[in-house]
Amino acid sequence: MPRIYQREKVWYLDITVGGRRVRRRVGRSKRVAELALKDAEVQVARNEFGFTKKDISIERLIDQFLDYNRTNHRQSTTKRYKAVTDHLRNYLHDMRPHIVAVSQLNTEALEGYKTYRKDSSVSPNGKNASANSATPGNARKGARTRTINLEMDGIKTMLNLAIQWGYLKENPMRHVKPLKIEDAKPVRFLTNDECNKFLKNTPPDLYPAYFTFLHTGMRKAELENLMWNDVDFRRRKIFIRPKENWHPKTGNREIPISDSLLSVLAKLMQKRENISPDAYVFTLKNYGNSHNRLRTELIKIAKKAGITDLTKIHTLRHTFASHLVMNGIDLPTVKELMGHSDIETTMIYAHLSPEHLSDAVNKLSFR
Repeated sequence: MPRIYQREKVWYLDITVGGRRVRRRVGRSKRVAELALKDAEVQVARNEFGFTKKDISIERLIDQFLDYNRTNHRQSTTKRYKAVTDHLRNYLHDMRPHIVAVSQLNTEALEGYKTYRKDSSVSPNGKNASANSATPGNARKGARTRTINLEMDGIKTMLNLAIQWGYLKENPMRHVKPLKIEDAKPVRFLTNDECNKFLKNTPPDLYPAYFTFLHTGMRKAELENLMWNDVDFRRRKIFIRPKENWHPKTGNREIPISDSLLSVLAKLMQKRENISPDAYVFTLKNYGNSHNRLRTELIKIAKKAGITDLTKIHTLRHTFASHLVMNGIDLPTVKELMGHSDIETTMIYAHLSPEHLSDAVNKLSFR
């Protein structure tokens, strides 16, 4: 039987439909809660509460979601969502085996997902570790908070599509709050001395690529897919824009070319003969899985240069952003240069420039 109840001066609606319990926060007004209760009773009578008659299994929704991503997004995006849905499958199988239909997913169950991921044994690559592999030294307790929040965003995206496809009337994720991030790793970036050592020990054929990484902060895929017609020497700009088989992660943007980078790119062009405008600037595409080669070479160079804790290509992107901030560039500008979709992502570099707070208040001149 539908009911309303009050907790800490806030009224809630409590209703069970088709074996699915739904609790909703209404607000501080009892009158509004009573109206919400009457409305819910009418919807139940019409079989219209919370979900539609067009219901499917969670397994089928996941399959449709992944198919949608294969068609509309990059392979890396689909791979990331595949990992998210695998974790969701494991959670439901282990903790909520009775939840099999999309209409059964509710806020309470999705809140439980956060606890499940925080309590799981996770291997160094971020995957759930099996009982056999979860031995001391190669597994840790719980996925990182940022990882869990990203996974919840992925589930929310899938359920938003379920609404568009007519399987749900509202997203049960809307009341699930993200976890407060308190376990984030400090950003690893190279110092000036490390940058110089790294470039000094870089093989000649890879020097222009790594030099461009450090001077533009481009993503790996952006650098791999950069063509000569994306480089405007006259206007001194690099254009990040879609190609026939590739699309930038966060849309088009422009990156200014510094004096030193202009020189490196000009020399690289002079070495090539009869360059086609749609030829790749860097010949990384010719090496198959360029990610493995770039990372393998990165580790070799770091070892040769005596640089510790340098194992990820993304560290070079962090280096670009970190040095901009440390040199007084404001965060909104860094956001645009990096191609971040929101300023929150850029805020991971804010601690590198604590003096900007003092500079900000010192600019006030009230009399």
